[in-house]
Amino acid sequence: MMKINYKVFAACMLTSLMFTSCDEGDAVVDDVVANTTRGAILRTIEVKSDELPIGVDTGEFSVDLEIQSEADGTLVDALEVYVSFLDADPSNGPGDVAESLLTTIPSSEFGVGDRGLPTYSFSATLGELLGVTGITASDIDGSDQFRIRFALILNDGRSFSFAQNSGTLTGSYFSSPFLYSATVVCPPKAPTPGVWTINMTDSYGDGWQTSTGLGGDGITVTLDDGTVLEVGLCSPYAGAAGTFLGGTDCVPNDGSAGVGTITIPEGTLTADWYFPGDEYGEIGFEIVTPNGNIVGGYQSADAGPITIDFCKD
Repeated sequence: MMKINYKVFAACMLTSLMFTSCDEGDAVVDDVVANTTRGAILRTIEVKSDELPIGVDTGEFSVDLEIQSEADGTLVDALEVYVSFLDADPSNGPGDVAESLLTTIPSSEFGVGDRGLPTYSFSATLGELLGVTGITASDIDGSDQFRIRFALILNDGRSFSFAQNSGTLTGSYFSSPFLYSATVVCPPKAPTPGVWTINMTDSYGDGWQTSTGLGGDGITVTLDDGTVLEVGLCSPYAGAAGTFLGGTDCVPNDGSAGVGTITIPEGTLTADWYFPGDEYGEIGFEIVTPNGNIVGGYQSADAGPITIDFCKD
C-alpha cells in the first residue's frame, strides 16, 4: 500500500511540475515575443538590367523591388540608395571609389504589388552613376563595376541593409541581398579589318571533332554581306566540312595544335562568330585580332555564338 501511495504521490508531483514548467515556459516565450523587435526585407522581384555599355549614357541599372516588414511593409519610411565604384584595372583608371548617397525615396512613392506589399522600380543611368561617384566616362573600362546598395529606413529610425543580412535572406526564397552590381561593358563595333588569327589546340591530339565524332563543322564567321568564313583544326577521321587547317592532307600527328586565319575586308560592319561544339571536350582556341589582341576563346562544350570582347581591341 505504501508503494502505491508513493507512486500516486510521485505522479501527482510530476504532473504539478509539468504544469508549473509549462506555465513558466509560456511566460518566458510571451516575454521574448513581446520584447522582440523585427526588421525589414527588401526582396528582389526582377533585375531588369545590370550592364552599362560604354558610351551609352542612357544605359542603366534597373531592378524591381518589394518591401516587407510587419504591418504589410508600412513600417518603412524610406529607401536610401548608395553607389560605389570598383575599378577592375586601377593602373589605367581612377581606382575604387567609396560609396555616396545617390537618392532617398520616400514611402509615398512606393507602389503596391500583387501581394499587397509595397513595391518600387528603381533605375539609374550610367550618367547618374558617374555623377554620384565623381568619375568621368573616360575613366571607365570594360569589367569595371558600380555597386548599388539599398537601405530601408523604418519609422522608428532603424536602418536595415546589407550589413544586417543573413544567408537566409540572401537565398533564393527571400532574395534580399540589398547589394547589386552593374558591370561596365563595351558595345559591339565594326570588326577590325585585316587578318584574324585563330590559335587552335586539341588535348587528345587527334584533331577536332566538333559537331560529330568524325570531324564536323569548323568555327564559322558570318559577315554582314552574307559571306561565311570557316576555320578549324583538321580531323583524320573524315573529310572536314569547310576550310579546315590541313584539309585532306590531315594525318593524326597534325592534330594537337594549329594556327588558322580568316581575312575580314575593309567596310565590314558586323562579323558573327559561331562555335559548332566539342564532341569529346578536347578543343581549345583563342581569337586574335589584326591588332594582336585576344578577344575571344573557347569557354564551354556547348555549341553557340562566340562572344567577342570589344573592350580588348
